Amino acid sequence: MTQTAAPPRVQELDVMRGFALGGILVANIGYLADPAHMMAGVTAVHAPGGPVEFAVTALVLTKFYVIFSFLFGYSFTLQLRAAERAGASVRARTVRRCLALFVIGVLHGLLFWAGDILTLYAMLGLVLLGLRGLRPRTAVITGCAIVGAVALLMLALAGLTAPAPESAELAPDPAAGERALDLVTGGPLGYLTFQIENYPGYAAGIWAFQGPAALAMFLFGLAAGKSRLLEDPERYTRLLPRVQGIGFGAGLPAAALFAWTYGGPDAAFLAGTALNTVASIPLAAAYVATLLRVTRRLPAVGRALAPAGRAAASNYLGQSVLLCLVFTGYGLALAGSLPPPAVMGVAAVVYAVLLRLSAVWLRTHRYGPVEYVLRRVTNGR
Repeated sequence: MTQTAAPPRVQELDVMRGFALGGILVANIGYLADPAHMMAGVTAVHAPGGPVEFAVTALVLTKFYVIFSFLFGYSFTLQLRAAERAGASVRARTVRRCLALFVIGVLHGLLFWAGDILTLYAMLGLVLLGLRGLRPRTAVITGCAIVGAVALLMLALAGLTAPAPESAELAPDPAAGERALDLVTGGPLGYLTFQIENYPGYAAGIWAFQGPAALAMFLFGLAAGKSRLLEDPERYTRLLPRVQGIGFGAGLPAAALFAWTYGGPDAAFLAGTALNTVASIPLAAAYVATLLRVTRRLPAVGRALAPAGRAAASNYLGQSVLLCLVFTGYGLALAGSLPPPAVMGVAAVVYAVLLRLSAVWLRTHRYGPVEYVLRRVTNGR
């Protein structure tokens, strides 16, 4: 069967992925940098105990997974078109790809980062396969309904949550924190023990709390991909200033409130999270709009980010490997020893290293190493 030529890559998608990877790194690094805080009974490792923690919670937490999930949905439409051009089965290709993602995610979660998102994406990818026939308008309406339902559920739970007496407030458990730190920094076997103990609970929490919102963003990405929104800059460029105005105007106050309530009393935390569930979407859109405007004026920024976006899965796993080498018993075991500003410095260095490695790798390879494996499995050869 004659195959039609593949269209050129959508450069904007690669730039957006590379940008989102930086935010995901900042969001995740605190959990490995301070495992004692996480396991001592404190609700949120990023609870605003200082300016760095407050800024990460307000401006980063959840916002970049919104972008990443949207891009997954958009890329799904590109994979559908690729299968059609090759005369291959969309269903078979998607099932094989999702199975490979799931296996990689389980290994990633057990060995390196218990907060792995790939298993969730693999399962939701199968859901998206079943919903691929939705029209763009229907997909957007369905995604909005999911986001609204999640926010309303959290508000209802907040209203039903009675304030706990001061004597009944949950006190941190220093022993649990000390044990976590000892395991994380106690050599490879200690960290592996920590991972095996915590991965099932982490995975369940991610599926429960991030799953619905991720599915909604998949649907938004599906709608945008079917409409080829990012493949015609003239269609969206004129909208970018408006997206920035609405997104920053509505999103930043909500983000500040979310950070203020994060880790606080249950009712306030649930109410703040409900607001953030909705407001993080326009704020993430404002980030992307700003990025697109910057890269149009400064193309070098896009050229720096795009290689990491082309090898997004490899970079996502690479972040975990490098962070483990810095903070855990796999390497330097610096967990619990660096103040928040230094932790952000480590994030900047890791991000810069991966941007550079991606650029060097893709000079001589068409795909990242993980992308190559996924492509082979997806295509069935």
